[in-house]
Amino acid sequence: MGTRFEGKTAIVTGASRGIGLGIARRLVADGARVVVTGRGKEALDEAVAELGGPSKALGIAGRADDAAHQADVVRRTVETFGSADLLVNNTGINPTYGPMIDLDLDVARKVVDVNVLAALAWTQRVHDAWMREHGGAVVNVSSVSGVRPAPNIGIYGASKAMMISMTELLAVELGPHVRVNAVAPAVVKTRFATALYEGREDQVAEQYPLKRLGEPEDIGGVVAFLLSDDAAWMTGQTVVVDGGVTLTGGVE
Repeated sequence: MGTRFEGKTAIVTGASRGIGLGIARRLVADGARVVVTGRGKEALDEAVAELGGPSKALGIAGRADDAAHQADVVRRTVETFGSADLLVNNTGINPTYGPMIDLDLDVARKVVDVNVLAALAWTQRVHDAWMREHGGAVVNVSSVSGVRPAPNIGIYGASKAMMISMTELLAVELGPHVRVNAVAPAVVKTRFATALYEGREDQVAEQYPLKRLGEPEDIGGVVAFLLSDDAAWMTGQTVVVDGGVTLTGGVE
């Protein structure tokens, strides 16, 4: 186990599986205590067990865009582990597929609420409860679809572009004691992204110069770097983690 996050506590939203769990796993390996959130209690219980049990992790179920859930998580984080030094806004939804011109606007509002406004709310709450006085670091999980257009997942990409803009603005507002950065992954092999590669993984991976899709650990390592003192002079940046696919003109 590493020690660069020894004595620090991280909140990782949407971390019962996939990228969020990969991030939490890396933070624990580097010495952090983590609070993980998600919709399902059973999946969170399994994640906590994998992360090392109650001395290392706490799972709290709820909807990421629910204000009462947000307040409860932040309160219990500080009560349980004594701090809330690190925040990873990982929760995201993509419930629609097809041309943006045909998009149901109620669906669009929900995507923005969960992917962007909830991330802002989490940041506000953690800042008020801990980071304003003690400092800290935030990483927002965006997407390569927020860097360049991705056909058929337009509102998801637009929400992730908004997250990148929000990252930059918060970095300006919260410096020098709080750093805010983002990562923009391409396709990572998770249940969330299954529709983008299932049954054709080799074909999709062929577009990538590194000839493979991402794994949650690929994102976890970069997020851990951005949260750590190794990135102490970085803020407002979005690090693209994509196996090189955007170099070839793709976003998948």
